[in-house]
Amino acid sequence: MGDKMHERLNKCPLCKSGHFLNYSTIKDWAVSKEEFILCECQDCKLIFTNPRPTEEKIGSYYEFPEYYSHQDESKGLIQGIYNQIRKINISKKYNLISSLGTDKSILDIGCGTGELLKHFQEKSWNVTGVEPNKNARQLAKKKLESKVYKSLKKVAEDRSFDIISLFHVLEHVHDLRKSLKKILTILKSDGYIILALPNHQSKDAKKYKNYWAGWDVPRHLYHFDPESVKNLAEKYNLEIVAQKPMIFDSYYASLLSEKYQAPNSGNLTNLMRSFFEGMKSNKEAKKSGNYSSILYILSKK
Repeated sequence: MGDKMHERLNKCPLCKSGHFLNYSTIKDWAVSKEEFILCECQDCKLIFTNPRPTEEKIGSYYEFPEYYSHQDESKGLIQGIYNQIRKINISKKYNLISSLGTDKSILDIGCGTGELLKHFQEKSWNVTGVEPNKNARQLAKKKLESKVYKSLKKVAEDRSFDIISLFHVLEHVHDLRKSLKKILTILKSDGYIILALPNHQSKDAKKYKNYWAGWDVPRHLYHFDPESVKNLAEKYNLEIVAQKPMIFDSYYASLLSEKYQAPNSGNLTNLMRSFFEGMKSNKEAKKSGNYSSILYILSKK
């Protein structure tokens, strides 16, 4: 593991504490088959990948056919399922966000191919996107009348937004603290941050352990649960207004986890197993609140 390819953190990327311990070792099942160490901060409880690929070098870890958020076409069973779920989720996300009663401006960070923003644009919202991946960004630009930036740094600080959404994105951002500070700078005083994050305390995470797709190292630099999100909110003077379950994520995470755990079982077998495991995870989460992924709505205090 060359020094130019990877960086080792000596402080927690969220709270800057130097008090962290090794938590686990997880393999990158999707691309490189490399193993990555996870560390847990003993102060804020954030789990983070350490060492991790540098921002300049991590792009190669996203270059695989199954990274569906960067594509529009359906190629194969799993991507077909992903795209159908994405269509359903877009309507659910729109209904949730529009119910917050803000004015109609939204910045979607990690907007992928722009499908969500396209839906908002059709509902007369002022939309802006951020997407680092060049191919996905080009697809998004073709759909949207507004700008799609390569990075959050490119969004001018004299702009402000009613909604800033990060759907399964915050776990990918290299400079966590600077990004959160920038988000707070451009968020209106009465606006909302929408965070969707995998939850490593869910039943499917505990079932699949090191095979759990939600770890997704090294693309996921951070690994959240409700406690670490609460600590994040407190650190940045935010209030968690609501937590919402992302029901479909348990099925999708289970489907990928089955593929990693039993690659020779066949698509139909994995599909059936993942359906039952996803159902069991959601049933358990009704009692514990620990859904496979959780959507957090945050506002400034």
